[in-house]
Amino acid sequence: MPVRVTLDVMLARRKMRARDVAEKIGLSETQLSLLRNGKVRGMRFDTLSKLCLVLDCRPGDIIDYDVDETDLDA
Repeated sequence: MPVRVTLDVMLARRKMRARDVAEKIGLSETQLSLLRNGKVRGMRFDTLSKLCLVLDCRPGDIIDYDVDETDLDA
């Protein structure tokens, strides 16, 4: 999948623990871990907004897109 969640990078930059972020945004540690590891197929805009608020970042700082033109063939 060309869309990647780079939440770990932002957590490291902000020197924050995933446990603390999960608590602040109202997610379980398990849910945040699945998000960090790319095991989810989507994310609610509400969750994305809360992450950006807590991490003081923009959505593009925690979501990346790799162009893969073969996806257009599907």
